Amino acid sequence: MFGIGMPELIVILVIALIVIGPQKLPDLARSLGKGLAEFKRASEDLRNSIHEEEVKATDEKEKLASEVAAQEAAAKQAEAAYAKNDGEQKQAEPEKAKV
Repeated sequence: MFGIGMPELIVILVIALIVIGPQKLPDLARSLGKGLAEFKRASEDLRNSIHEEEVKATDEKEKLASEVAAQEAAAKQAEAAYAKNDGEQKQAEPEKAKV
């Protein structure tokens, strides 16, 4: 836990007992536990909200990619139709010149 071994933890607890006193130590431990639980809850909420935003961004990216693919396909179809119509017009022009 944070690189603190058992001997260091015992020294910290003894110093806290001396400085704070035996009467206030349980209240301090309770407050510290509540604070850590609140911090853990807040960090989990933050992690969840970041994950949700990441999922939304990924969905939006996929949606845009599919729209781009659809636009590219439509452009290729239009280009093919234009090339076909242009070829038909070029064939019709020499026939008109012969008449």
